[in-house]
Amino acid sequence: MNVLIIEDEKPAARRLSRMLDDLGIEAKTMLHSVSESIEWFKTNEHPDLIFLDIQLSDGLSFEIFDAITIKSSIIFTTAYDEYALKAFKLNSIDYLLKPIDDEELEAAIKKYKDQVPTSTSLQVDFEDIKKLLINPMDRVYKKRFTARVGQHLKIFSVEDIECFYSENKGTYLHTIDNRNYLIDTTLESLDNELNPQQFYRVNRKFFININAIKDIISYTNSRLQIKLHHFDEQEIIVARERVKDFKEWLE
Repeated sequence: MNVLIIEDEKPAARRLSRMLDDLGIEAKTMLHSVSESIEWFKTNEHPDLIFLDIQLSDGLSFEIFDAITIKSSIIFTTAYDEYALKAFKLNSIDYLLKPIDDEELEAAIKKYKDQVPTSTSLQVDFEDIKKLLINPMDRVYKKRFTARVGQHLKIFSVEDIECFYSENKGTYLHTIDNRNYLIDTTLESLDNELNPQQFYRVNRKFFININAIKDIISYTNSRLQIKLHHFDEQEIIVARERVKDFKEWLE
């Protein structure tokens, strides 16, 4: 498989390359800007698969497609959530949210291998994408959640929720009065519903409220342990690949 990485953050590109190596896939080329990519595509055979960051140092990566007709399959790597990716149509295989998770990368590669890559040209609605990415924080996020308690529905403000977590195939919220409630949603849905300035997904099982953090402790294997003011039923560990992003979120 001929793989290309287009990513302006060189440490992130090297990390993705190492993750692919662990899956037995070699990314021989890494590009870091729109202009560099355009020049490279003019003189090189197009790869089978491109890992493509949306925001590059000199513009949106979609600008590459303005200059070059690309027939490669694409897996997007992005810090933006999935709402932005629904606005355009590409022969994309998948997308990965940064920081990239090992299991999600492996699943995306499997999805690519299971499909027969198309040879159609890429079609991009650049204007819709640009409108969405100019001010991604202008979205309206959920301010309340409901949970069924017996025959009643109880309403919770996000300000009163310390964390959301998954357990035994259910999704729960934990409140500042130290109670848990089962809610009818998934953590994946919460990716789009929670304000990323207030809530952060530290691992596959937990979203935490920044206002609920009591302490942050160094943990094994370069991870972090989070202590909340009230929730103490399980350990909350920041996955190693998310630690850098988590620290930036704190600021």
